[in-house]
Amino acid sequence: MKCMYCGCEDSKVIDSRSADEGRTIRRRRECVRCGKRFTTYETIEDTPVLVVKSNGTRQAFDAGKIKNGVVKACEKRPVSMSDIDALVDGITKRVYNSMEQEISSKAIGEMVMDALKDVDEVAYVRYASVYRSFKDISSFMEELQKMMQSKK
Repeated sequence: MKCMYCGCEDSKVIDSRSADEGRTIRRRRECVRCGKRFTTYETIEDTPVLVVKSNGTRQAFDAGKIKNGVVKACEKRPVSMSDIDALVDGITKRVYNSMEQEISSKAIGEMVMDALKDVDEVAYVRYASVYRSFKDISSFMEELQKMMQSKK
């Protein structure tokens, strides 16, 4: 880290502590040339992920939208908020760990359905009915048959 007083690129860390609820590290440094002290902050680089919608538009990834959809699908079901939070956190981690700058809304929807299948089958069918836009009872039955086949 370059000293702001003399420009020397050599400094030593005197103190480090967490800041901003653990999202930042505050470091107190001392220049080895001039002896002056200064503070630096280290944060995780937040690279935005864009969601490519089916109509081609792009918008920033928002885990809150996933949570809202899952909460609606799990309405009046024995699924706790901690289970929903864990599901949303898992999907969010998968999205950010993919290291892609863009992800399709379809891929996110599939991730949600895969996760919901393990949490609650009724919630899965509810989510799938909206996500896949079932037009009639036959498309709904096809999805249920796929689900029954995978259980065997």
